[in-house]
Amino acid sequence: MQRHRIAVVWRGDRETRRTATAQNTRYHRVFEALEALGIRAEPAVYADDIADEVRAQLLAVDGVLVWVDPIHEGQTRSVFDAMLRDVASRGPWVSAHPDVILKMGVKEVLYRTKHLGWGTDTHLYRTAAAFRDAFPARLRSSGPRVLKQNRGNAGQGVWKVELVFEAAGVANVVRVLHARRGSVPEELGLGEFMTRCEAYLTPDGCIVDQPFQSRLPEGMIRCYMGADKVVGFGHQFIKALIPPPPEGPDSPMAQPGPRIMHGAEAAPFQALRAKMEAEWTPQMMDVLGIDTASLPIIWDADFLYGPRAASGEDTYVLCEINVSSVFAIPDQAPATIARLAMSRLHDVGRG
Repeated sequence: MQRHRIAVVWRGDRETRRTATAQNTRYHRVFEALEALGIRAEPAVYADDIADEVRAQLLAVDGVLVWVDPIHEGQTRSVFDAMLRDVASRGPWVSAHPDVILKMGVKEVLYRTKHLGWGTDTHLYRTAAAFRDAFPARLRSSGPRVLKQNRGNAGQGVWKVELVFEAAGVANVVRVLHARRGSVPEELGLGEFMTRCEAYLTPDGCIVDQPFQSRLPEGMIRCYMGADKVVGFGHQFIKALIPPPPEGPDSPMAQPGPRIMHGAEAAPFQALRAKMEAEWTPQMMDVLGIDTASLPIIWDADFLYGPRAASGEDTYVLCEINVSSVFAIPDQAPATIARLAMSRLHDVGRG
């Protein structure tokens, strides 16, 4: 019987592509899990200048698993996504499909799902005029805000903004802090800062505006999902949007803590797990028009602690969904990825 073939895709260059094996990559446990189910998995290192070569490889396999960030060293996914769409239209199954990423793995999802239990006071600006008309008043009335460009990773295009001076009822000076590692607070005119952010308002871009969550120092919970089921959690004391200590942004105290991984059964996260599986994920799918078969095999939802409920229980605020390149992953995830990949291949008749 012919074995299923899956290509595992990540960014690199020609030399990385030439030397890549299933054993010398950080995805080696995914390769092992696929092989354990009888799936032949092969590296498919991608770069824009070898797109045709990678395309030919992907057309020869049954399925494609993708780990490619939306922005990397100034490169976007525009060429890559066009190639993936073409490949998917010709038969191979692709996870995650670029069209699904554009629904789930963008900051706009925070606005589209703000009415769900994970939502908060979220606003969206598609034009510079709308941004300039609404944001200053919202900043004055609502306290510190967090602005996010639609597509990005590693904190790129995510800003904490707080008002430090106003005159005659007009916000004049703000303190801003970029979420990228090594950033320091900066004070400047609100108009100047908003002009800087207008670069995010590309034809397919937007700016999402949320309140700053005061419990940020208590850490971020990353809920890892295998399709519509939780496969684990990661808890991390992050430093993004927190001013660096006096020792400076490169000091050890300014670095994020390790992400502590937990299995899906971890007791501290069972309330969040129940919400994700029984309520929020099905509701999100309904809002976005995504069926179970189209859900990414591996994705995650990042949560901050929201205000405590009157009963004292924790609430959770969604701050991001990651789909394009979810890694590191819990120990249980590779086996789930392999099992779901096998199921998807059978569902689409690829073997």
